[in-house]
Amino acid sequence: MEYVEPVVGIANCLGTPVCKYLQYHRKMNDYVRNFKRMRDELNCKMEDIDLQLKAELLRPLGKIPKKGVENWLKDVKEMIREAQVVENKVRNGRYLCRACNGKLVDEKTREMKEFLDKAPNASEGLAMDGPSAGLPLPTSELVGEEAVRNEIWAYLMQEEVSKIGVWGMGGVGKTTIMKHIHNDLLKEQRFERVVWVTISKEFNIVKLQNDIASALNGKMPEEANKVRRAAILSEMLKRAGKHALILDDVWSEVSLEEIGIPKPSSSNGYKLVLTTRVEQVCKSMGCKVIKVKPLSEEEALILFLSEVGPNIVQNQTIMPTLKLVVKECAGLPLTIVVIAATLRGEDDPLIWKNTLGIERENRESERRGR
Repeated sequence: MEYVEPVVGIANCLGTPVCKYLQYHRKMNDYVRNFKRMRDELNCKMEDIDLQLKAELLRPLGKIPKKGVENWLKDVKEMIREAQVVENKVRNGRYLCRACNGKLVDEKTREMKEFLDKAPNASEGLAMDGPSAGLPLPTSELVGEEAVRNEIWAYLMQEEVSKIGVWGMGGVGKTTIMKHIHNDLLKEQRFERVVWVTISKEFNIVKLQNDIASALNGKMPEEANKVRRAAILSEMLKRAGKHALILDDVWSEVSLEEIGIPKPSSSNGYKLVLTTRVEQVCKSMGCKVIKVKPLSEEEALILFLSEVGPNIVQNQTIMPTLKLVVKECAGLPLTIVVIAATLRGEDDPLIWKNTLGIERENRESERRGR
C-alpha cells in the first residue's frame, strides 16, 4: 500500500511531455523555492492590504470595503490555505512522485502569481463611502405641529445651543416631529452624520452603546469594561465629525460621560436632541427645553377626519358623536390616529356611541390614576 500513492501520482503525470516531466524531476528544488517565495510575497501583500483597509475604514467613519477588495482578500486567504496543503504534500512526498510534485508546485505558483498581479491598487483606495449621513426614517404627516417643529429646527441651527430637550405627554407627537427633523437634517446636509437611537423605559447602557455604534457602521467590543467601552464610543463619535445625535424616549437623566457621548458644544458643532415625557429630564441634562402641546380641537378634528374615511366625513348623523370622540382623544395625535383607524368606514351610530363610552371610561381611569 505504501507505493499506491506514488504510482497514482505518476499516472496523473503521464499526460505531461517527457521533456517537461524530466524538468519537473530535475528542478524540483527550484520549483519549491519559487513556490515559497511567491507564497510569502502573496501573504505579505494580503496582510498589507488588510491593514490598510482597516485603517481606511476608521478614517473617516462610515466607509465600507470595495467589493473587489473584499473578494480578493477572501480568495487569497483560500489560496494561502491551499498552498499550505501543497507544501505539506511535497514535504511528505516520496522520490517516485518527485516530478508530479514538481508539476503541482509549479501550477500552484502560477496561480498565486495571478492573484498577486490582480492585487487591488492601494493608491486608488480600498474603501468607499458607505450610506450618506444616514437613512430617512418612515413617518406620518404632521398636523398642527409646524410651530414646534420650526422652533426645534431654529435652535438646532444656532451655534450657542448644543443640547435640546423635547418633552410632552405620551402620544403627543414628539417622536413624529423628531423623525421629520431627522429627515430634514439629512436633506439639508447640515451634519456629517445624523444618528437616531431609541432608548425606552428599560434603559440599558450596553445596548445604547451598541445601537449608537451600529448606527455609525461600527461595532463595540463585547469584552471591554465600561470605561473602555465609553472611550471607544467617544472616539467613534468624534471621528464621525460634526454630528447630530437624537435620543428618542428618554425616561430619566443619563450620563453622557458614562455612555461615551462627547459633550456637545459650539466649538465642536455636535448636537444632542432628546425626547422625553419628563420635563425635569431636559432640565437636569442642561437642555434647551421645548414643550410639545396637544393639538387644538380644530387641529384634532382635521387629523381625525383625514384618517377615518370620506364616507364618514359626509355622514351628518354620526358627526355629533364623532366630535365627542375626538374631544375624548385629548388632542393626542397617536390616540386620534389609532381610534380613527378602528372606526374607518364604520357607519353604525351604535358602534360610535360605544367607542365614545369606552374612551370616556379610559380618560376617567387615567384621571383617577394620577
